[in-house]
Amino acid sequence: MDVPPERAPLQPEALPPQPFRPDPSRSGPLQPEPALDRAVDPLGVSDGRPNSGTGEIAGPMIVGLSGVLGVGIDVVAVDRFAAAMNRTPALAHRLFTDAERITVSGSARSSASLAARFAVKEAVAKALGVPAGMDWHDCTVVSEASGRPKLAVTGTVADACAGLGIRDWRISLSHDAGIAAAVVIGLG
Repeated sequence: MDVPPERAPLQPEALPPQPFRPDPSRSGPLQPEPALDRAVDPLGVSDGRPNSGTGEIAGPMIVGLSGVLGVGIDVVAVDRFAAAMNRTPALAHRLFTDAERITVSGSARSSASLAARFAVKEAVAKALGVPAGMDWHDCTVVSEASGRPKLAVTGTVADACAGLGIRDWRISLSHDAGIAAAVVIGLG
């Protein structure tokens, strides 16, 4: 069956490469130094690769960080996680610190909230290349006064981060429709 040209799927070779060019009117105060000629990913964080010799800055950089050094993602079925926690009560103490198991207001966290925090820990392990001997308590999701989650690393996880040059993390976690999910980005 012949497909009319206007309905034919696009072929990769038919699409010329398009460099990322940020809108200069939206660049704000975070302008990189001209000497920091680096390519930038769509998140606006330098990935550390030279910008193909053009001499142009591809986009804004986060000041003081050299780029994305690790990315991890994980999903957890909340019902399965809750069943495992009920079946093995010591599991909560093995996976989470006391502070992680309670909310900012002092209430016990729901299974969905704990599952999302476990997804963060799994995503961090993936971003670090699954370091041997990783202690779950060395990767802690803490809540700011506003409730915003933030990652705190110590011990085995901090050592793995140092080995890769990761100095900061961005995390996003969510739970809905029986699934908890997390994405983490390790920045150097």
